[in-house]
Amino acid sequence: MDFRTLQYFVTAAREQNFTRAAEKLGMSQPPLSNQIKALEEDLGVQLFVRGKRRVQLTEAGELLLRRAGQILALCDKTREEIEIMGNGLSGRITLGMVEGRAPYMAARWIAGFRKKFPRVRFDLWNGSGDDVLDQLARGLVDIAVIAAPYDREHLAGVTIANDYWTAMIPREHPLAARPGNEIPLRELAGWPLAVPSRPSRRAAIERWFADIGCEPAIVCTLSNYVDAVALAEQNACISIFPQTSFTGNEHVVSKIITEPAKFAQYVLVWNKEQSPAGIVRTFADYVKEAAREENPAPETETGQPTGEQVPGRTHGAELL
Repeated sequence: MDFRTLQYFVTAAREQNFTRAAEKLGMSQPPLSNQIKALEEDLGVQLFVRGKRRVQLTEAGELLLRRAGQILALCDKTREEIEIMGNGLSGRITLGMVEGRAPYMAARWIAGFRKKFPRVRFDLWNGSGDDVLDQLARGLVDIAVIAAPYDREHLAGVTIANDYWTAMIPREHPLAARPGNEIPLRELAGWPLAVPSRPSRRAAIERWFADIGCEPAIVCTLSNYVDAVALAEQNACISIFPQTSFTGNEHVVSKIITEPAKFAQYVLVWNKEQSPAGIVRTFADYVKEAAREENPAPETETGQPTGEQVPGRTHGAELL
């Protein structure tokens, strides 16, 4: 049993048809059938139940398919690591990001990653969460940073940061003069509000107010951070948006929403059917390690909160 034979077996198992598998492998069907038969003789078991139009895996075949996937993935990873050691990692990564805090996080990752792999180049793409997910689905970006929630049926991801939700208040607004950098959610009730346009976001914000017996006066929805700042700057309304590394605006006062505090969750995501490979996977692993160092709170590969408290949160804070 060698790596090539395993690849033949995996392709046949996934196609469930030797003829289609042979076409995909760029070979004729008889040699493929002979290779599979030789593999069965080598292992002493039957791997396929052969039918007229399709083949099905036996119980032994199911086990070998699981193991073969692991073996081939480890082989590919080992090959890449050896190439990196010999030549140095190189190539180009296209990274999609939501606006706001994500570009600042990405800038730190890129700076650190390029210290280790100076031959790697990056293409950055920014937009709303929906725009970024569309680019990812179309294969126009390799990997993306978005704010949760996301489609876990088609995407895999890992939590990389949690961010306070804030109220961006016009400098002239009465609430801007409130002392401190926090504001209870109840005090925002009744004032005209702008909120993110993603349905899940708006629904969550409406639930915040419902939980305290209020109804938000939403007069505008928006898709990016620039809109949120502009609306507050022009005294059009108060914008509710995740806290960011924005350098500040003399016409806007930003206050963290409390009682209870709310958190937006940033996740690094990729298509399940096209898991990161090569330099993209190396970058994803680097980001996950960097996120663990910057945010020591427990996390899962699905991006689902573990329920454990994140250091620095106030009592009663909730993830969104």
